[in-house]
Amino acid sequence: MTERGRALVTGAARGIGAAIARRLAADGWEVVTLDLQPGCDLVLDVAGDPFPPLEDVEVCVANAGITTTIAPAHRMTVEQWQRDIDVNLTGAFRTVQACLGGMRARRSGRIVVISSVAALGGLPGQVAYAASKAGQLGMVRTLASENAAHGITVNAVLPGLVATEQVLAMPAEVRARALQMTPSGRMVEPAEIAAVTAFLAGPEAAQVSGQTIAVDGAASLNTLSLGSERR
Repeated sequence: MTERGRALVTGAARGIGAAIARRLAADGWEVVTLDLQPGCDLVLDVAGDPFPPLEDVEVCVANAGITTTIAPAHRMTVEQWQRDIDVNLTGAFRTVQACLGGMRARRSGRIVVISSVAALGGLPGQVAYAASKAGQLGMVRTLASENAAHGITVNAVLPGLVATEQVLAMPAEVRARALQMTPSGRMVEPAEIAAVTAFLAGPEAAQVSGQTIAVDGAASLNTLSLGSERR
């Protein structure tokens, strides 16, 4: 993969996906954007709409997802649960599968799934979201194992609290509460997620596969100290 080819980014209309698309384009990739929102190259629902031919995609970034299903497990409806699973997990699988045949034929490819730190620590009030993101990690490791001999790497990036349009629109007290759990003291910038994704898409990451990389300001780490607190 010394020459830049075609890259697919789903959920590319805004936020993390838009930042990834910009970064890959700046790195020389021919970026195909996909979203339900108008303005992207492909407008479709990854959960069930048919994909166009994607055999020429060399970098597949499965980023499309929904985060708005909020309900405790004992009150979550089956429909709410299923929609998160359909979009976040099945949608990611369908996206990767659409690109995988061409990658295997060429014996090269990069697959990056944008998961979440909720996959590691859970997320109260969003059990379907956390489960769908955790399922992505099992998918990533399996795909990495199946395709390593074909020159294909598969990795997951796990964002924490990212300063997207959606997050910045949350009430200030909610953002402040989330920041209290982030040791770095600030939100992650979308460009920082894009930078890690760009590395995994590049030739330097040829031997990095089956990995989960959290970009969360250390929020997923245990920062409890039983000794005297020193900073």
